[in-house]
Amino acid sequence: MLLRKSSRVLDSPGSSSSSLVQPQGMWASPSSSVAQGDAEMGSLPASGVPDVLDLSSSEDGGGSDSGSDFEDTLWKGGKRGTRTPLSCTLTAKRPRKDASRDGGSLAERNQEPSNLFEVVRLAKSAMESVVDDWLESYKQNKEAGFLELVNFFIRSCGCKGVVTPEMFRKQQNSEIIQQLTEQFDEDSAEYPLVLTTQPWRKFQVGFCELVTVLVRRCQYSIIYDEYLMDTLISLLTGLSDSQVRAFRHTSTLAAMKLMTALVRVALGVSLHKDNNQRQYEAERNKGPSRRATDKLEALLEKRRELQEQQEEIENMMNAIFKGVFVHRYRDVVPEIRAICIEEMGNWMQSYSASFLTDSYLKYIGWTLHDKQREVRLKCLKALQGLYRSREMAARMELFTSRFKGRMVSMVLDKESDVGVEAIKLLTLILQNMEEMLTDEDCEAIYPVVYASNRALAAAAGEFLYRKQFDLDWEAVKEKGRRGGSRDFFRLLLAFFIESELHEHAAYLVDSLWDCAAPLLKDWDGLTHLLLEESLEEGWGDQQENALIEILVSSMRQATEGKPPVGRGPGKKVLSARERKALEDDREKLTQYLIPLLPQLLAKFSADAEKVVLLLAAPCYFNLSLYSSGRLEKYLEQLLAQLREVVEKHTCQEVLEAASQALYVLCNPEFTFYSRVDLARSCLVDALTDKFQQEVAELLQVSYLDEDEVYSMAATLKRISVLHNAHDLTPWQLYEPCSLLLQRAVDTGEVPKQVVIPIMTCVHFSILWDLAHVSDTVPAQELLALKRKVASFCSLCQSCLNDMDSSVREQAFVLLSDLLLVFSPQLTRGEREALELLVYRPEVALQSQLAGFLMDHVFNHAELVGSDEEDSEGKIERLHQRRNLLAGFCKLIIYNVLELSAASDVFKHYAKFYKDYGDIIKETLSRARQIDRDEWARTLLLSLQQLLTELLLQQGPDAVYSKAFLEIRDLARRFSMFFSLHQLHNRQALVALHKAGIKFAFQEPAPSGSELGPLNLPFLEVLSEFSPRLLRPDKKLLLSYLEQTCQARLSPQQRGKAWNPLLTYRRSLRSLDDMGSDASRIAAPRPRRRPSAAAKRRRLDDSSQRGDSSLQLSSRLETPTLTSTVLKRGHQPGSPAQLQEEEGSELDFVQSQPWFSSQRSRESPSQQQLRVPRSASRPGLGSRMDRLSLMEEEEEMVIQEESSDEEDPQGLDRPLIHSHSSQGDQLRDLFDSTILGIEDP
Repeated sequence: MLLRKSSRVLDSPGSSSSSLVQPQGMWASPSSSVAQGDAEMGSLPASGVPDVLDLSSSEDGGGSDSGSDFEDTLWKGGKRGTRTPLSCTLTAKRPRKDASRDGGSLAERNQEPSNLFEVVRLAKSAMESVVDDWLESYKQNKEAGFLELVNFFIRSCGCKGVVTPEMFRKQQNSEIIQQLTEQFDEDSAEYPLVLTTQPWRKFQVGFCELVTVLVRRCQYSIIYDEYLMDTLISLLTGLSDSQVRAFRHTSTLAAMKLMTALVRVALGVSLHKDNNQRQYEAERNKGPSRRATDKLEALLEKRRELQEQQEEIENMMNAIFKGVFVHRYRDVVPEIRAICIEEMGNWMQSYSASFLTDSYLKYIGWTLHDKQREVRLKCLKALQGLYRSREMAARMELFTSRFKGRMVSMVLDKESDVGVEAIKLLTLILQNMEEMLTDEDCEAIYPVVYASNRALAAAAGEFLYRKQFDLDWEAVKEKGRRGGSRDFFRLLLAFFIESELHEHAAYLVDSLWDCAAPLLKDWDGLTHLLLEESLEEGWGDQQENALIEILVSSMRQATEGKPPVGRGPGKKVLSARERKALEDDREKLTQYLIPLLPQLLAKFSADAEKVVLLLAAPCYFNLSLYSSGRLEKYLEQLLAQLREVVEKHTCQEVLEAASQALYVLCNPEFTFYSRVDLARSCLVDALTDKFQQEVAELLQVSYLDEDEVYSMAATLKRISVLHNAHDLTPWQLYEPCSLLLQRAVDTGEVPKQVVIPIMTCVHFSILWDLAHVSDTVPAQELLALKRKVASFCSLCQSCLNDMDSSVREQAFVLLSDLLLVFSPQLTRGEREALELLVYRPEVALQSQLAGFLMDHVFNHAELVGSDEEDSEGKIERLHQRRNLLAGFCKLIIYNVLELSAASDVFKHYAKFYKDYGDIIKETLSRARQIDRDEWARTLLLSLQQLLTELLLQQGPDAVYSKAFLEIRDLARRFSMFFSLHQLHNRQALVALHKAGIKFAFQEPAPSGSELGPLNLPFLEVLSEFSPRLLRPDKKLLLSYLEQTCQARLSPQQRGKAWNPLLTYRRSLRSLDDMGSDASRIAAPRPRRRPSAAAKRRRLDDSSQRGDSSLQLSSRLETPTLTSTVLKRGHQPGSPAQLQEEEGSELDFVQSQPWFSSQRSRESPSQQQLRVPRSASRPGLGSRMDRLSLMEEEEEMVIQEESSDEEDPQGLDRPLIHSHSSQGDQLRDLFDSTILGIEDP
């Protein structure tokens, strides 16, 4: 069937359908439905559907599967003669600086330019005028005008071929498409629809607009001329079944936009037809004297004309739907599937009478399970447009019941934006079909309000608000604003308490902020509930705590305008309007809460948890209102409540909150600073006077009763917390505290409750002295401060041996912080004058710190803990141990401790990976940046220490134990840090091997022993690093090993085959022994994709040969190779290779749920077409040259480069060497470190 003759087919006598052909099998599985769609395609002429759709079966030998969702080869046996050789290639891309010139002057370089393409690409004319100009040319010469439109679509595919009038008259569709495929550029995967530069994005918009405007301009006459639309649909249907992705993608987009435009035309015709029917009925119902016969005849004639137009448009839409959509909605390219689903949603919204049926909705329902994010997004957005209307939603009851489970499960989609759209969809269903969502469905969405993703949580918050808190506002108005807010907060409290996540009130408030901000900002109503109605409501501590949490969280949200910590992404830069809104909210809440905060503190002053929350309120106030608003009396009340809180409580959290609130108020910029400073001084005076009296008593007596100990510990605790945020140097607390600490170290008579705050006070006194140091401070003062540091470090070192674990841990933390502050980094930033203050710990102190780490962090018995300890307590203990380890690791990273001290940490990397793996891994990476050679020696030292300990404990039989395997596993993890950038690590790795060989032969074998040197098993551990060596280094180390054996072993021992020695030799000899033999028989590795630079060089060379073709872009965005199947190489041209290349996409399609049913319905002749052609068949060479255009030959490319040198996460990726032998491949296959199975 010739392309030019296809226009007659749509009006065949058998075409008598007056409505769209509805797909059958309403809720059948995708397999059966799609297969049935294919069966319908095979019987289209008999069923009244135009046979123009069956292009492949009628034009390509009757054997290809036109509905296949994978890409067959282009072998069309017997249809064409000798192939025309490729005479030229696509012009190379211009440099990036030319890409901004709207694609360059393409028409000047093309011998047969497409004017329509150039006009659309340049986008300098209105699309209506462009279409009108084309219509004029089409009316003058249909064939020439249509060819211009055809070549526009061909050029839009990125193809340099041109359909000539001779081709159009003499060749069939399949022959034209095949010839265009041969002329397509095979070196680039770029085509206009996938380019992202600004000119091509404009072209994509213009492309879609052209199709839409074309149909709109032709809707009254030309689309019914039995030539333009029919022939265009035939062309697009054939191109959409092409194996070339560019053809298939572009033609599918054009066909779907054409279908959308035709749907609008069909809707207009339907409306005209309904109006005509009403006019006819009205005229016919008139009396005989008033009835106009000629008008009735005119209306009847008009109705027949509209009926014919409707049938023709429905035939066109059926042709596109059956010929394009049914096959392309399951295409292997996700962009094509997304286009189909998006446009189907538009059809349903525009012409719901015909398309909003279960027979069409099922395609969207099936595609909800798509593996690609963008396709699932299009499905959800299409459904949102349908459920937004209550009338449409009422017609989707069957669809909703069938696919509701899938929509609810998509809330937890791995892609957060898909989850957001799923929740928005369910919110629309809740609004318009509330009875469809059960309580179980809603309960699956509620927890998402605590999600870490802000957009997802906000969408869930809106759903929660619509379901639980969206009150009847008419009733609210009757109750008044306070009554409405009371109902809202009662419901919110019930939900918050039932969710049992009370520490996440900030997350709940942030989730509800977008939809319920006015209610959450009702601070007047909130405080009224807390002060007046909590007793009336019968609320307990739980409800009051939750309400105060919500109050403080809403204050923070209103004044900061950003999500809570741990939730992102938040908006980084606020606009001027948003900043103004935040300031207004701060002003309002300050006016509300300044008078009420003292009352709240007075009411809940005895409850530590409530006081901690309320004391955070001043941080969100506009404190200048205390003076400008003449509210000083409330400031006095607040300061009085602060002092009462400090004197009443000893809880660390309460004291810290009070100290922070006092710090916020003590700002010298405020006019009321003197009042606050006076109140602070009075508070500190009272505490220090009491402390001085208690210290004098303690120094005079050797025993204190329990009450005296408690009183002194409480006073010191308050002072130490205040000393953290406030400078208490004028009160001279260092001397009495240091004397008391010295007394505790010398006699041990000071209770531990007193020792811990004493150490903290001394620590902060030293830091405040350092804060007062300037460049002009005399050297005597610097030396005096350094003596204080040395004395305190000595006292803390003594406390590391204390009997009480809490004292030891506090001493370790303070030592770590102080050593870090007074480390060599103190002199950075032009502060060389502070060199006198640098304190370097002695070797004994370093050893003691490392020993403390072993006893308290890496002590397995302490790590397990008691069975009676609850899970929360275990988590708290683990958090404390992680802090201790982090403090020690910081000392290593900042060069306070020698790098070799890190061996005590590194050797526990594998054993304690679950608890401390992230900290140790970061330390490993940072230490490598400091000194690679010393870092490698430290790794070796860690392994040597472990092996020595094991041999001392278990003797020579230790090599058969599980502990020895753990050492090898640790070595394998260490070796992964050498994988990337081997040239940088080369020297350090060779030195590691040499030092390891020396260690292995360091201890001679006992006399008469047959086991060899004592440390010889270390060679097995060392062999784990061998795969990271370069080949020349392996030869060098092998020679060094033989020399060491000659020097350290006796002649009788040299001939013995010790297992560790054989293993290590084998690890060094593997490439030498196996490489030369295996390289002759090894299969080639999978072909790698050329780099972008190489592709640019190749295209530049091609452009120098003078080829004139379509220039696209300077950036490659769409990969040429996209198959997810990693294939082993075969000899080029072999049948096995050809079969494997053709099977890559077939394997993908076979994994789809509908494939098995479809495959079973194929005829034997159709299945036979998938058999690979023999290499001896003619034309195979040219076919192999075209394989880069086909999806069948695509293969996965494994990246081996990493832009981040210091990121060990990149080590998890496998390394592929392009010129290694088969032996290397087999070795790599069984080497878990190469495959990245282990996590370093």
